[in-house]
Amino acid sequence: MTSDKPVTTQTFVYLLAVYIIWGSTYLGMKVATETVPAFFLSSVRFFLAGLLLLAIGGLKEKTLPNREQLRNAIFVGTLLIGIGNTTVAVAVHYMPSGLVALLVAAMPAWFMVLDWAFFSRNKPGTLTLLGIAVGFIGLFLLFNPFGNQHVESFPLWPVLIVIFGNICWAIGSLLVQRFSMPTQITSTAIQMLAGAVFALVVSLIAEHDQVQQFLGMSHRGWFAYLYLVLIGSLVGYTSYSWLARNAPPRLTSTYAYINPVVALLLGWAIGHESITPMVAIASAIVVGGVVLMTLGKK
Repeated sequence: MTSDKPVTTQTFVYLLAVYIIWGSTYLGMKVATETVPAFFLSSVRFFLAGLLLLAIGGLKEKTLPNREQLRNAIFVGTLLIGIGNTTVAVAVHYMPSGLVALLVAAMPAWFMVLDWAFFSRNKPGTLTLLGIAVGFIGLFLLFNPFGNQHVESFPLWPVLIVIFGNICWAIGSLLVQRFSMPTQITSTAIQMLAGAVFALVVSLIAEHDQVQQFLGMSHRGWFAYLYLVLIGSLVGYTSYSWLARNAPPRLTSTYAYINPVVALLLGWAIGHESITPMVAIASAIVVGGVVLMTLGKK
């Protein structure tokens, strides 16, 4: 790695945390949505995580956002958390968590295409375009609408939901770089709270008996919920935040193709999700495409 940022043992500890924690949240959401509707789960998850992070930000950063920064953080949080993350929770309720993680792994493609089309106008390089093409070929093999391998196992409509969420996540992330935002921890806390409010509004409109289902969760469901809040949101964010400031960017970006592998393995080992030869081949093609996109990214 050629970078002015040193690679230390601490770097690999935080990197391993991001690999495992973010890769495991897909299974955590699947377990929690067994009894709790997806939008309500996202609301109570990020409301608690946002409050905890807001307290941490207040103690560490000791600054208040102005009106413009607050408005920007709320808008971005709605895109990232309210839509982007919640659509993943919707999808894992109907689909294997590992396959949803592979759909999310295609996120770099949406970043680059949308950045090229609407923001920087920087055309992706040849290696990046090759990676995008390879990744989408893998996804087509995985979710082939003309085949019948998934007809009885899960519906394909959640794929469109995740793609829409990915696009919203990419737009929100690109806007963060161009908006005036609050300080880092406070900004993330506001985004979580804004996403939680949006998810709650949708839940009140489209879901039923949310509170009773939430309070009636099994011990397994409560463990998954607390894991998502304390480990997935807080520890995972803290680890990634440290890497973003202290690790070589190309090393940090490897989470994009390690997370789906972790999610697939955990879904198979713990969630009893099957990995057929076609799924394994298509998954390898998708991850290979993401690797090419990452290597070709300027």
